Order: sequence, then C-alpha cells, then structure tokens
Amino acid sequence: MTAAGWEGGSAAGPTVQRMLLGAHLRRLREAQGVSREDAGWEIRASESKISRMELGRVGFKERDVADLLTLYGVDDTEERQRLLALAQDANTPGWWHRYGDVLPSWFQSYLGLEAAAALIRSYEVQFIPGLLQTRDYARAVVMLGHARAPQEEIGRRVDLRMRRQQVLTRAEPPQLWAVLDESALRRPIGGPEVMRGQIEALIDATKMRHVRLQIVPFAAGGHAGAGGSFSILRFPERDLPDVVYIEHLTSALYLDRREDVEEYTVAMDTLCVEADTPDRTVDILTRILRDLDA
Repeated sequence: MTAAGWEGGSAAGPTVQRMLLGAHLRRLREAQGVSREDAGWEIRASESKISRMELGRVGFKERDVADLLTLYGVDDTEERQRLLALAQDANTPGWWHRYGDVLPSWFQSYLGLEAAAALIRSYEVQFIPGLLQTRDYARAVVMLGHARAPQEEIGRRVDLRMRRQQVLTRAEPPQLWAVLDESALRRPIGGPEVMRGQIEALIDATKMRHVRLQIVPFAAGGHAGAGGSFSILRFPERDLPDVVYIEHLTSALYLDRREDVEEYTVAMDTLCVEADTPDRTVDILTRILRDLDA
C-alpha cells in the first residue's frame, strides 16, 4: 500500500474497508500458494488489478470477491457473507464525495486517512494545520491559490475544510499532535485581524484533551523538519500500517514502506524534542498575540 487512502468505521467512509478486505484477500491467496497472475485469470483481470485490489487502491466487485474466495478455498458461509458485506461497504462513497467539484482526486485519499486515523502527527512550516484553522483563516489560505475563482467555489472549498474539522468533535476523536514552525504563526495570512482570531483559536484548541500543540521557535535554528511539512497517520486496525502524507502543489505522496515511515517518525520525534514543550505553547501564542497588537 504505497499510495492509498483509507476511511474506516462508522465515523468514516469506505477506504479502510477496502484496505482491510484487500489485506485479507492477500493473506488468503498467499496461504493457498496462488499467484497474482492466476488470481487475475480467475476474475478476468490482470495481475496488476489483483495488486491494486490487495492494496486497497480500487473498489471491489462482489462477483470478483466471491470468485476469489472460491479460488482460495473459503467455503464457510458465514465468513463469505462477512467478506462480501465488507466488499459492499467498501463501495459506499465517503462524505467528501459531495465536494468532488472542488476536491482534487489525490486529496480524497487523505480525507479517508484522516477520518480513519487514531493518531495524526503533523508538522507544518507555512500554514496552520487544516484541522485547526478558523473559517476566516481557511478562506485566506484558499484565496492564495484560487483568487480568481467564483465566490461560490471559494465558499465550498472553505466549507470542505470546516467539515473536515468535525473529526475532532466526534464521539471518539483521533489524537492530534501538531508541531508548528514559528514562521507559520508569524506569517500574517489574511491580515492581523484574521491572525488574531486564529491564534486565539489555537489557544482554545490546547484545552482539548486530545490535541497536543508544540512550537519550534526561530531560536532553534536549523532542525529536523528542514525537508518541509508532512503528516504521519496511525490507525486502530492492526492490519493497517502507518502512512506518511506529503503534500505538493498539484499532487501528494503517500508512503507506508516501513523504512520510509521509520525515517519520518524519527524526524517527527526529533522535532518534538527540538520544539518547546507543550506546556509552553499557550505562553508563546499569547506573546505572539501581544506582538500583533503592538
């Protein structure tokens, strides 16, 4: 699963189901010693299609799943019904599909990951993390890349960002551990008034028991985040590996190879040591507020 998005559980959409089903089908295939080529032949598809199915990158046809289960020797009625039901759930659109007109396909995968994660660790250099942005700040960020877009489109892009934030207020929210470079707090996106509201919102966010916020001060000099912003997402399902998300201007990378994840995890851990401790965050934010009023 090098580049895949997940959603999962009742709070999310279908991608986690795709990943779980794909991983289960892979284990069944390997246990029976069936090659991907032979599995593809069974469902009138290519070896690469089987690979994409097992990685959760595509939807599942119930007929294909049924044929594969037969090939893999799964004849228990209850197990077959459970896996076929999972295949059906995996084809249910996530909430974000209603924003398809303003949502890049490569970002849809991230929304699934975000909705399914139990832990989101994020390092940001230029902007406040999307899950913590105020509406005014989000609008200012959207305008940076879509200044000529119609107001209706701008509004939908902002609404999408605000809708994402419901993940933090649901019954069982993920843990959010965000590390911000001080430059993201000092850059006056939207102007002083917008930044004042945003800084105040961050102070409020630190009171949430499932949000931890740290700041890397300018005084830290060079640090482990020199390569730019990234996020690491961890999921409650043991079958799903951590995923590193790196966003570019017109695309994104999703990394889950163990070596890649370990390298970024070390970088994140180092950033957390280099940053001021969480109990200093409110003091730093308050000082930045005073500087805005100066």
